[in-house]
Amino acid sequence: MAKQPVARRPASVYALAGIRLFNGVTGLLAPELLIRRLDPDREPLSPAAVYAFRLFGIRTILLGLDLLTNQGRRLREDLREGVLIHGSDTATAAMLGIRGHLPPRTAVLTTLISAANTVLAVTATASLTDSARGKRK
Repeated sequence: MAKQPVARRPASVYALAGIRLFNGVTGLLAPELLIRRLDPDREPLSPAAVYAFRLFGIRTILLGLDLLTNQGRRLREDLREGVLIHGSDTATAAMLGIRGHLPPRTAVLTTLISAANTVLAVTATASLTDSARGKRK
């Protein structure tokens, strides 16, 4: 059985996958680190926050692995969904800051990180879509 060649991925796909994997592993295995960055003055830590970070940690790991293993149309769909996921994260972080639910510095940093992830997803989606169109011509 012949192996199919692995399609090249834009650097933005690898960057987004790396970010997802790092955040997912941290959320799953060390949620306290992330919680303390968002809510440094709360003691004891909220068990609900620990649960939420672990819940989304495993999902984020799987989303990151999808970017490294899926190809073709499936990868393009993953990236389009990533635009929605990261765009929603960006809007949420911004609203938390605007409403005063996060310290201003944390809100700005969280919003910028989420916005960077959104840009990576948009860039990767556009790159793969252009590449797919080029192959069909």
